[in-house]
Amino acid sequence: MWTKHHKERKLGRFVLPLITVAFLSYFGYHSLHGELGLVATEKFERQRLERQAELEALTERRVALERQVQLLSDGSLEKDMLDEIARYQLNVSREDEIVIFNNYF
Repeated sequence: MWTKHHKERKLGRFVLPLITVAFLSYFGYHSLHGELGLVATEKFERQRLERQAELEALTERRVALERQVQLLSDGSLEKDMLDEIARYQLNVSREDEIVIFNNYF
């Protein structure tokens, strides 16, 4: 009959908890500070909101430019709009006019 006598080691019972703590610490740290962690997610969200605001501003500008182009198109050419843009581009006005510049051209 074979028998083995093992000494009870005090360090042996701490191996599994130490491995578990190391495992949880590693993944816990990277879930907060990793490339796709919570801190990075907040940064991505801030970038998304900034870019969303930029997109809205550019969309408004595009709509304004499309409206201006539509007024200048061949089918519905308005003389007043053409005169206004020509005066603005050439920096010309009459002596009896008051000029107020809007930077939308």
